[in-house]
Amino acid sequence: MRLVVRRSGAVLVAAAGCVLALGLTGCSRSSGATAAAAVRSHAGSTYTLMQMNLCLSGLAGCYRKVRYPGVVSEAIARIRAERPAAVTFNEACSGDVALIARRTGYRWRFSTVIYYGKPLACIRPGGRGLFGDAVLTKAAVESSSNHAFKAQKGPEQRRWLCVDTRGSVDVCTAHLASPETDEVAANAPQCAELRSLLARRASSGTVIFGGDLNRHSACAPSGFWIRTDASAHQDPGSQHVYGTGALRSPAAQIVPATHTDHDVLLVHARF
Repeated sequence: MRLVVRRSGAVLVAAAGCVLALGLTGCSRSSGATAAAAVRSHAGSTYTLMQMNLCLSGLAGCYRKVRYPGVVSEAIARIRAERPAAVTFNEACSGDVALIARRTGYRWRFSTVIYYGKPLACIRPGGRGLFGDAVLTKAAVESSSNHAFKAQKGPEQRRWLCVDTRGSVDVCTAHLASPETDEVAANAPQCAELRSLLARRASSGTVIFGGDLNRHSACAPSGFWIRTDASAHQDPGSQHVYGTGALRSPAAQIVPATHTDHDVLLVHARF
C-alpha cells in the first residue's frame, strides 16, 4: 500500500536519531549440526505462519477501513485462535505490535520504515510508535537483523527483517515497492535481492518468509516452496509465504479480514 502524505512535521518524527529497529541485534547463524538437531526435535509437528498487512500508519487510503483499534483487536483474535508459530506483519506500528505481542504472549522484533529521510510516526491517533514491519514468534529470539534494500524509488524506504529463533528457524518478512509510478521500478530489483538473501540464509538452516510483495510473480529462491493469497477477496496474489524443504506439505488458508485491505494468509507445514 502506498502512503499519501506531505512533508510535514506533523506526520514525521522530528528527531533523526530515533531508533530505526526496536530491540534488534546482530544476526548470528546456528551451526549446521545444531540446526539439524533442532529440525529432528520438531519431527512430526506442524509449523504455521500467519502473514498480515495491517494498514496501521493512519496515512494510507486503506486506513478508513481499519477503524482503529478494530484492526489491532482483530489481529489479536486471529493469533489467539490459530496460535501460529510465527506472525509476519507489514504496515504495522511499533506500539501496536508491542500491544499485540503482550496480549498474545509472543516475542517480537520490528524494523522501522524511513519516509522522506526520517522515521515515520503513526497518527490518528498518535502515540503508537513508528511505522514499519514486524515478526512475532512463539520461540525465543536468538538474534535478528534488518536492512534497507539497495534499490529504492519514491519517498518510502523498503526494508527486510529476519529473526533467528531458538528452534533454528529463520522467520523473515519484507514489504516491497508498490505499483505506483514513482516506486514500481524498484520492485523487481528488490525481489532479486530478497531471493539472494533467502538463499544465503537457507544455506545454514530452515527459513520461512511471509510478506506483502506487491507483485504476483514469486521472489523465492530455487528449492523453496511458494504459497500466496491468490484466492483472497482483497488484493489477491500480493502476499506470499515461502519455505525450505524441512517444512513439508505446505497448505495455504485464507481468512477474511474485516478491518484491513488484505485478507490473512495462513500457511501450515510439517517438520
